[in-house]
Amino acid sequence: MQEVRSKPEGCGTAAAGYGDRVAILRPVVPDDSREIASLLRENRDFMAPFEPLRDERFFTSEGQRERIEESSSASFAIIFDSAIVGGVTISDLLYGPFRSAKLGYWVAKRLSGRGLATGAVSEAVEIAFGELDLHRLEAGTLVDNVASQRVLEKNRFERIGLARRYLQIAGEWQDHFLYQRTAD
Repeated sequence: MQEVRSKPEGCGTAAAGYGDRVAILRPVVPDDSREIASLLRENRDFMAPFEPLRDERFFTSEGQRERIEESSSASFAIIFDSAIVGGVTISDLLYGPFRSAKLGYWVAKRLSGRGLATGAVSEAVEIAFGELDLHRLEAGTLVDNVASQRVLEKNRFERIGLARRYLQIAGEWQDHFLYQRTAD
């Protein structure tokens, strides 16, 4: 049986480079709920093909505050030019002999393709293998999500297979490529 820890405490702030400017990766706090909800509403159509179906409450400040307060994941805001522009989550943390977790990430449409996700994932890897003392990170992408696959490949994740009907996205069970990276 794997040891499952509660929400990680004390995960620090890290910087992710983008040209001559820097995005900051910092833990999400309940006071971020309004800004995150606004960003999610702004990017709702952009994100819909990559996300599970969400109820209306998900896009509200109250819904985001609940999600943040109840989460057992290590959740981080990507901060760029003093604003939240995306997020990174390290979830399903298992310890004991497995020491593994799942990685998720996203960046607002207006900043996609500029290296922010790549930088933020790099910093999340450092946190996962450093502060969280994990051995392995796993991430999945939709088969046709080439941009997300490039983010993982640039961060030295290796594709380990195809998971058929892996996750319900946009209301349908969809295939995903699975990736992993280990600490060594």
